Amino acid sequence: MNILVTGGAGFIGSHTLVELYAAGHTAVVVDNLSNSNPESLLRVADIAGIGVIPFYQVDIRNRAALEKVFSIHHFDACIHFAGLKSVSESVEKPWEYYENNLSGTLVLLDVMRRHGCKNIIFSSSATVYGDPQEIPITEQCPKGQCTNPYGWTKSMLEQVLTDIQKSDPEWNVVLLRYFNPVGAHPSGRIGENPNGIPNNLMPYITQVAIGKRKELGVFGNDYPTPDGTGVRDYIHVVDLARGHVCALNAILRSCGMAIYNLGTGQGYSVLDMVKAFIAVNHVDVPYSIKPRRAGDIAACYSDPTKAQVELGWKAERGINEMVRDSWNWQRNNPDGYGNN
Repeated sequence: MNILVTGGAGFIGSHTLVELYAAGHTAVVVDNLSNSNPESLLRVADIAGIGVIPFYQVDIRNRAALEKVFSIHHFDACIHFAGLKSVSESVEKPWEYYENNLSGTLVLLDVMRRHGCKNIIFSSSATVYGDPQEIPITEQCPKGQCTNPYGWTKSMLEQVLTDIQKSDPEWNVVLLRYFNPVGAHPSGRIGENPNGIPNNLMPYITQVAIGKRKELGVFGNDYPTPDGTGVRDYIHVVDLARGHVCALNAILRSCGMAIYNLGTGQGYSVLDMVKAFIAVNHVDVPYSIKPRRAGDIAACYSDPTKAQVELGWKAERGINEMVRDSWNWQRNNPDGYGNN
């Protein structure tokens, strides 16, 4: 299959490209590079042993530019990563998140249907469950009151996609609800490369470990969890990437609408991750406790059984591989893609 990958130069997108090519697919990348670097695509091509990956620096809100891409290429499906993704930033900049994530996806869907491409895998999030009614979280868990604008954009777009598929059964829509992606490709060639101060836990840990940041701020130690810090289902980005390739099989069997949690089913606290990082990599990570952060919840981890049964997918990499590969990426690329 030839796949349009929006946001393909980013963290999850770049790793998914590696797995797509390994499975025999081809891809075209559209990315506005607002939080990514085209160097990642050169490295993906090197890892995958292929030539140049077709790339267009296009913002998916730009209808004319997106139409041009579709006029050049035929796509069998789209894997849609493009969007703003920080929980904390979304609380500070709600308008930007709603405008970017909603408008961009609506333009993309319209251009897709005009060109006869009605297969999409949507990069969703466990944030759609809000403060979940049950843990571990299954796909049957009701979507809750999201605790931040980022989560609301994912929840709203899930509803848009659900309604479109219901009105036109030619659409095949797979909603992949991610838990917390961490790690990097074991080669150390591609990884998470945030602009500015990291918003996610693992790149902050690695930047503290390499000396770019003074210490890690742990937001809250009074949650009702074993050590008081937030508990999350961290998943290795390579396992997450493989999940997208497996989701293409659901599209091939004309799934209509399908929803899958992608997680390990194991919850780890913030301090669990810090201690594992220190133990595995033999480097120090100073940290201090800060007040709780707006939009955060106490615990969130998955029951990934449905993906295993229906897609044949299961996370294979544990916490040790997550922290090892995160450090391997940071150590080999102290300035990310910037100076390499």
